[in-house]
Amino acid sequence: MTTTDPTATTADPVLEVADLTVQFPSDDGMVQAVRGVNYQLRRGEVLGIVGESGSGKSVTSLAVMGLLAGNARVSGSVRFQGTELLGADDKKLSTVRGKNISMVFQDPMTSLNPVYTVGAQIAETILAHHDISKDAAHKQAVELLELVHIPNPEQRAKAYPHELSGGMRQRVVIAIAMANRPDVIIADEPTTALDVTVQAQILEALKTAQQETGAAMVLITHDLGVIAGQADRVLVMYAGKVVESGTADEVFYTPRMPYTLGLLGSLPRLDVKADRLNPISGSPPSVVNMPPGCPFSPRCPMAEDVCDTTEPDLDAGASDGHLAACHFSHRVEGLAPGDLFRPTTEDPLPAGTNEGEASA
Repeated sequence: MTTTDPTATTADPVLEVADLTVQFPSDDGMVQAVRGVNYQLRRGEVLGIVGESGSGKSVTSLAVMGLLAGNARVSGSVRFQGTELLGADDKKLSTVRGKNISMVFQDPMTSLNPVYTVGAQIAETILAHHDISKDAAHKQAVELLELVHIPNPEQRAKAYPHELSGGMRQRVVIAIAMANRPDVIIADEPTTALDVTVQAQILEALKTAQQETGAAMVLITHDLGVIAGQADRVLVMYAGKVVESGTADEVFYTPRMPYTLGLLGSLPRLDVKADRLNPISGSPPSVVNMPPGCPFSPRCPMAEDVCDTTEPDLDAGASDGHLAACHFSHRVEGLAPGDLFRPTTEDPLPAGTNEGEASA
């Protein structure tokens, strides 16, 4: 399989996903996990994919990697540098996985083999795609551990996964992902279950990986705060569908979808003074036998009759490329989260009062 196009430029998409749909049969009906996702990714670009649990973020990327369960029904197109990956057999995909497209999974303990040292596992990734000696591969493994800011890399290379902290294990997984200088790195919830300080270290390690390899990156998270300052573009997903897409600045500062506004209202921010967060009430819908209409309608304060009967398309007619799947997206611009969503308590603190004073 051809994986490098010498005529390609940074303007050419390295990864193209078109009308990607993923369904799973179940006893209750067909699970519509991903519904018509489209995006393009260019070299050096960071694409953030955000949404609540069950929105289809991870399934989308597993479909790109060809790692879904055998009962998954996948349609659409996934093209890497012009070569179609969807429907390719495992032999063809194995020439791309780990070399041209790599993935950082959410839980490093399930990604690492407990009976091999971390250095051996990094070296194995290199040896799988390059004809070099084991000594040379081990030397590269140590260098990669140093690049992801693991102290005493020569010593840590001899350690087993259980001998490292959670943050160190995740950095080892990042080292494995960048070992073959891939064109695309997919990071699926890489900071989940880590404290804030370690999260920052992992995001810094991912940034180093991207800079060292020149790769494009897909950063998947349920937390908009994780991609703040990291992503160039953002896709917001809900009920298996992209409901807003645009540059990071557009999505953060001028959202056009009530769901995006609600996610922002649930995020503590240092640049905005607020006594209370304004979360979205209710729960995401079941993606089995979905009813007609906008799936966000039952939770949306702006919903009208049309929202219950007709699901809006992602507005391809927007002249600026900032797209939203909402019948009333023009009404959302300029609103603050508190204009739509109620705060976490019915009895907010008086202005100027902090939590300590209120409980004294």
